[in-house]
Amino acid sequence: MQHTTLIVPGFHGSGPTHWQSWFEARLPDARRVIGIDWEAPVLARWAGAVRDAIDRAPGPVWVVAHSFGCLASVVAAADRPERVAGLMLVAPADPERFSLAGLRDSNARLEQESLARWIPRTPLAAPSIVVASTNDPWVRLSSAAYWADCWGSRLDQIGPAGHINTDSGHGPWPDGLERLQALQAASDNLPLGPLDEAPHNRRGRHGALARLRHGTRNDGRLFDPRGG
Repeated sequence: MQHTTLIVPGFHGSGPTHWQSWFEARLPDARRVIGIDWEAPVLARWAGAVRDAIDRAPGPVWVVAHSFGCLASVVAAADRPERVAGLMLVAPADPERFSLAGLRDSNARLEQESLARWIPRTPLAAPSIVVASTNDPWVRLSSAAYWADCWGSRLDQIGPAGHINTDSGHGPWPDGLERLQALQAASDNLPLGPLDEAPHNRRGRHGALARLRHGTRNDGRLFDPRGG
């Protein structure tokens, strides 16, 4: 069966020397999610774009996400359990670093809540791994381990690798590609829900993205999160 490897970059995107671009050049089934403003980390918009990409993809989808893209991917995957074959979540950003409106800084108002309450805390329906570093400036290892446990993901701790990006020396990343291929090989015999031309599983107002969009609209500082 044909499948798609969906590349989901993080905040600021992944440039031509990033390992995600290196993956893309080596995987004939890879495509990068589109419709995201990489400089505006608004989770409702990002998760909507990822979910749309999952819906458009032929066959089951393997999600390869980095940083803030991991948060968007988890929200989207929670709404499309029958479409996602597995997820490789690399250096997931700490939801406490972001609000519904974007990046939080040291001057964030106390009432400006973090994204933590909007991130699914239930196991993902597909096999997944969280690849984490011991000295990531965007997330403590303890936080990455907590979210991996929530999502039912295997935690792969790879030592002092920074944010696992170009700045930390992760351009070509053969070890990362091997991890993805090992996850795929281990999942080959696992059943996936039926894929046909019928409408995808719609969770309505109870879906993860629907709740997130509702919260974003009620935040009062953003325009419609479905736009842009």
